[in-house]
Amino acid sequence: MGSSFRFATPWWFLALLLLPLVFWLRGRRRVPVLIIPFSAAWARPSQRAAPRWPVGLAALGLAALVVALARPQRIEGRHEVNTRGYDIMLAIDLSGSMLAEDYESRGARINRLQAIKPVIQAFINERRSDRIGIVVFAGRAYTMAPLTFDHDWLARQTGRLKIGLIEDGTAIGDGLGIALTRLEQSARMADDGQRQGAFVVLLTDGANNRGALSPEQAAQIARARGIPVYTIGAGRNGLVPMPVLDAQGNTVGMRQVISDLDEDSLQTIAQLTGGRYFRADRSSTIRDAFAEIDRARKIEFQATSYLLTRELFWWPAALGLGALLLAALSTRRPIA
Repeated sequence: MGSSFRFATPWWFLALLLLPLVFWLRGRRRVPVLIIPFSAAWARPSQRAAPRWPVGLAALGLAALVVALARPQRIEGRHEVNTRGYDIMLAIDLSGSMLAEDYESRGARINRLQAIKPVIQAFINERRSDRIGIVVFAGRAYTMAPLTFDHDWLARQTGRLKIGLIEDGTAIGDGLGIALTRLEQSARMADDGQRQGAFVVLLTDGANNRGALSPEQAAQIARARGIPVYTIGAGRNGLVPMPVLDAQGNTVGMRQVISDLDEDSLQTIAQLTGGRYFRADRSSTIRDAFAEIDRARKIEFQATSYLLTRELFWWPAALGLGALLLAALSTRRPIA
């Protein structure tokens, strides 16, 4: 690609339209005015007329500064950046059972959603070369974020995650199905028809009780498309403390309920699709999940093209400042 020329901020040229207005207003004033510091070129002496060439120099200097602000550039080439990574959809459970407070952090009880949020943040913050999307589900499933490289925006979206955003229930199959659909919309297929470099990470307490698609049916679809599903179970077995909420969502008490963590279902989904099952209460969960995903074949992404440019604004900037300085010096009168 040969070199070419452009202005990075051409809208600054609109400022040139103000220069005739400045001269017109100056001509209508009856008192001396100063447009630039220490320059009497803009004054209209009552006894004799000032020379006009300093005024022209000042106008040239202002026009040159406007050109500098428009940032003239020479485009010397274009750089295409290709990266390799994965497409990962996070399917996150927001059902009422995720309110069970069977975890502890710094001596205080936390619920299951609070326990898996560090896992979510790790995927977003530590996998910068991957495209990541988010599906949330409870009684229904919705896409919260499509596949994107904008991990900072994703992190802000996860801050909005809370129980009660969706009608209650646990539609794991529907959540997994929508995540698979999102991966198919940006398909990178191999010769054998399998989806390359795509994964679903399912974070849930594992007890499906709603939805049109069962977890087993969704897992069969994932298997047919060659998309592994890594399941992460949140919760503990046995009796767990569950908050009692009032109409405004405030905790007014606690009660003991039987945990609905369905580890068998999550293990089946992972085994059927070629993924693995992890428990969210283990410190090695994130590291082990990353290691498993990184064994797969990465896909190549074409990132945004970068223009290689050379800034030329300093040429008109130097001309403008020099012209203004000459205009100022030419109008100084010696002290009597």
